[in-house]
Amino acid sequence: MSQDLDDLNEIAASRRDVFKLMGATAVASALFASAGLDPAMAQELKKTSKPLKAAMSNAGLQATWCAQGKQAAEAWAKLMNVEVTWFDGELSATKQRATIDNMATQKWDFVAIQTFGIGTLNDPIKRVIDAGSPVITMDTMMAPEGQLAIHTFIAPDNVMMGSVVADQVLKAMGGKGKIAMTQGALGHSGAQGRAKGFKQVLANYPNVELVDEQPADWDVTKVARIWDSLLTKHPDLKAGFFHNDDMALAADKVIKSKGKSGILLGGVDAMPPAVNAVLDGTMVATVRNPSCRIHGWSVAAGVAAVMAGEKPGKDIPNFILADGPVITKDNAAGHLWLQKNFLI
Repeated sequence: MSQDLDDLNEIAASRRDVFKLMGATAVASALFASAGLDPAMAQELKKTSKPLKAAMSNAGLQATWCAQGKQAAEAWAKLMNVEVTWFDGELSATKQRATIDNMATQKWDFVAIQTFGIGTLNDPIKRVIDAGSPVITMDTMMAPEGQLAIHTFIAPDNVMMGSVVADQVLKAMGGKGKIAMTQGALGHSGAQGRAKGFKQVLANYPNVELVDEQPADWDVTKVARIWDSLLTKHPDLKAGFFHNDDMALAADKVIKSKGKSGILLGGVDAMPPAVNAVLDGTMVATVRNPSCRIHGWSVAAGVAAVMAGEKPGKDIPNFILADGPVITKDNAAGHLWLQKNFLI
């Protein structure tokens, strides 16, 4: 995991070089335009001496998707004159709740959060909203519809992501054999959607047996334990579908440590290590959950709420789809470049 984070830091350094060449004002204008906002607002932000103060949190920075999202948010924030304070969820609903309780005692211009589980942050988020701060939900549903006055919800189509990767893996299996699905956190709407998409496709393959669907909560240590047991119990296991790439690559390490090969793996997120794993054949497929768009657009939405007075349900829709492609050998190189510059 530390190597993955080192790789992300190198990507961030490269991104800064590109932004420097383009010019900060031009990049800010381009980012605003890509999010459907008025590029002239970027010019106004450069004239503002006092930065906006934003609080942000995602499920846990141990996950490479979350670490990249933080870097993307900070990159966009710097260009838009926003000072971001990060509250790490640490891949734990209990720990995220504690840190968001602390966050809610302070005043923010806007807040953007990827919650670890639906409904786990309702009380502190209601206090933030009641204090007048717009709250943007990132990637996963924060609460059942109508419970919180959220500014907007920016997320991918998780059912689609689960289904397209499942289709690739099940086809590669030849439509028969044993498969395991290693889930994320069960209270996470993204994990729920990915499981739904996977099972929708699985229903078309009567000769494929789903032998395990335990949750690993995005935690690679839990994945190692689950897959060590799985490979002992099912030595003829043919494939695995994972709710994120970190877990898929963690399982690959277990497979190799047991001297096994040929087990077909598919994941979600299309982080650089997984894109390269598709290129070298370690993984059958991955699909992009656009971390950079979700986190970057959340900053842009918060700025538009504060600086332009955008109102939820009127000036900004309740839901914004952040889409990403299935990764193939044909589009992988271009996709890595977009990630390097925090554009997808």
